[in-house]
Order: sequence, then C-alpha cells, then structure tokens
Amino acid sequence: MTKVGFLYSRIREEEKMLLEELAKRNAKVTMVDDRECSFDIDPAVCNIQFDVVLNRSISFIRGLYSVACYEQCNVPTVNNFKVSSICGDKAWTSLLLKKAGVPTPKTVIAFSQESALKAIEEFGYPVVLKPVSGSWGRLIAKASDREAAEALLEHKQSLGEFVHSVFYIQEYIKKPGRDIRAFVIDNEVVAAIYRISKHWITNTARGGGAEPCPITNELKEICAKASEAVGGGVLAVDLMENAKEGEFLVHEINHTPEFRNTIKSNPELPKLIIDYVLRVAKR
Repeated sequence: MTKVGFLYSRIREEEKMLLEELAKRNAKVTMVDDRECSFDIDPAVCNIQFDVVLNRSISFIRGLYSVACYEQCNVPTVNNFKVSSICGDKAWTSLLLKKAGVPTPKTVIAFSQESALKAIEEFGYPVVLKPVSGSWGRLIAKASDREAAEALLEHKQSLGEFVHSVFYIQEYIKKPGRDIRAFVIDNEVVAAIYRISKHWITNTARGGGAEPCPITNELKEICAKASEAVGGGVLAVDLMENAKEGEFLVHEINHTPEFRNTIKSNPELPKLIIDYVLRVAKR
C-alpha cells in the first residue's frame, strides 16, 4: 500500500477529485495542513513515513519549503523543490524558456524605476508589468503610455516587498480574445483548454470562460519543450497565440495548477495526475 502525504491549504474541487482517485487505488493518505506542520531539518531525526508527498498547497512559500524539508528526509515530492522554485518565479521561468529555445514574449528584468522605464520606452507601448511571483492574474498591469508606466513603477516600488523590487516587463501580445492552458504530465500534453475573455487578462480566476482546445502536434511539441526546460512533473503551461505572427508563445508555467475547468477537456485528468504521483513513489 502506497503511503501518500497530501499537503494542502484547503480542500477545493481539485483536491476532492484527487483524494477520490487516491481512495480508488487504496493508497494510505495522510492529510497535512500546511498551516500546522513543522519540520526538524536534521534528517537523522526525521521520522516521515511517506512514499511520496503531493503538494497541493495554495501558499507558494509554505508549499515550497515543506517540499524542501520532505526531500531533506529523502521523501520524493510532486512537484519537486527545483521545479516548484522555478515555476514559482516568473523571471527564472522566462530565463530557462529562452535558454531552451521555447518561444516566449520578449521580456526584460530591471531593478530600478529608471532602468525599468528606459526598457519600457525601448519596448514601445503598451507593455505588461507582472510581479515575479503570484498567480490568478493578480497585480498584473498594462501600461499604455509613459504616464501610466511611471505611476505603476512608483506604486510597485512603494510596496516594498521582494516580488515588487524586481521589475518584470513583457511585451504586450494582442491575443484573439483567449489564451491556452495545457496540462502536461511527464512532458506529455494530456488536456488543454482555451481561456476566453473580452478582457486582456483571460485567467478563469478573473472571470474568463473555458472551452476545450484541440491538442495539435505543434502544441504537443512546444509544451513538451517547455516542460523539459523547467524539469517536468505535473504542470500547467500557459500559452498565447500571437495573432500578428501566428505562433504559440509560452508565458507562464504553474506547478500546483487548478484544473476544475479542464475536466471537460479530459475527464481522466485526476486519474492521470495520481498515476504519475504513484509512479514517482516507486522510483
């Protein structure tokens, strides 16, 4: 019987589906609330009896360091610390995508208002500013002119948090009213949806609709390459269709993705995720 540690913040629809799938496999599941756990970093006193830990923490930081502590005790995790670290940092993700030759929006990283504004002016308006860490489309802003850019940069600087001390700037891509979220497991695309909205931010968390997206050979190829670039696992690869150039651009990768809106594309998705988790437990 496989012993699975289930790290969570709260039980959403996704967690319910995954737990139901684990019950079908007769796995021994131990629920671990990320707000209540603590770890001794000495592996000599570690007494964790899991074969694998599935990270479904909503908190990036709690999930990340919990995964690090489990791995310190030689417990495999999904997704592992390295993959989680990369995908939780948009700048690091962009660097690795570019290095791997994965098409991605033109991106500049700056460390002062002055250097950021200079880069923005070289881009030409509009541009998109994002925090280097975060999800659900939060705190993403579009600057359509210099006045807006100056205001956004000053606002970010005043927030004083780490994620706002780095200016992550991307070219604005004119999308056809949608983007694509593809679910990739072990470097293979298993489901994909269009996220549709009249707003330029198409996240379903921000009100975007969801429809099944055909999995073409082109989509398979670029998603596999993007997954390999960040280390693989269970990932959601977000892509934009560049209406001007007619190509896919990968702009983000999520390591603890929600998937309630993707079930219509592939009802087997929870099963496929748990299949992978159990394979990792046996490695």
